[in-house]
Amino acid sequence: MRIAVFGANGPTGRHLTDQAFAAGHEVVAVTRRPGSLAERPGLTVTVADATDQAAVTAALDGTDAVLSALGARFSKDTITTYSASATAITGAMARHGVKRLLAVSSSIADPHWRPTGAHFFNLVLDPLVNRRLGRTLHEDMRRMETLIRRTDLDWTLVRPSGLFDHPTVTAYRTAETSADGAFTARPDLAASMLRELEERRYLRTAMGVITTAVKPNIAKLIWNEGVKKK
Repeated sequence: MRIAVFGANGPTGRHLTDQAFAAGHEVVAVTRRPGSLAERPGLTVTVADATDQAAVTAALDGTDAVLSALGARFSKDTITTYSASATAITGAMARHGVKRLLAVSSSIADPHWRPTGAHFFNLVLDPLVNRRLGRTLHEDMRRMETLIRRTDLDWTLVRPSGLFDHPTVTAYRTAETSADGAFTARPDLAASMLRELEERRYLRTAMGVITTAVKPNIAKLIWNEGVKKK
């Protein structure tokens, strides 16, 4: 299968690109940064802004599926990365007749999501980080979800919980709408997307993904995801 990966040079996109390539797929790695990824047989690097309709349409020529791992940093200003890219990507897919789309969103998009037993997360991290510092980012994720839901594509909205870095794929769990857990390792997120691409268990719905085998160091997570990235 020839797969387009948006956000291919990002922290999740790199796992997604490498895992897809290792699984034998042809990969079109779409990135805004020329030179950030090295081309190799079976891997094509395409430089494009995911919000540029013409550039996205050109990037999707000849592809069979689209996996979006695009991300944005927290900001007090209005964020449009997710919704604008969703508009460009779904429009380009319609033009090329590409039907399968998996797009990374967040468990925060489920208004009823509260992981069981995660008291510090529910009472401190979620209200402070997700609902306050990340408010504009998650508002745009919800706009993206609405845009994608209105299409006739074979879409899956992929909702990880708090993302953290880990070197390898571990045990993880998926569930419809959102999954009951506070954290998701990026390799597990990538692996779940590629599995769903093949199994198609969550067509036209949301798929929650959580890591069950390992947990992040909370202090390191806050530093890497909140402080260091700014």
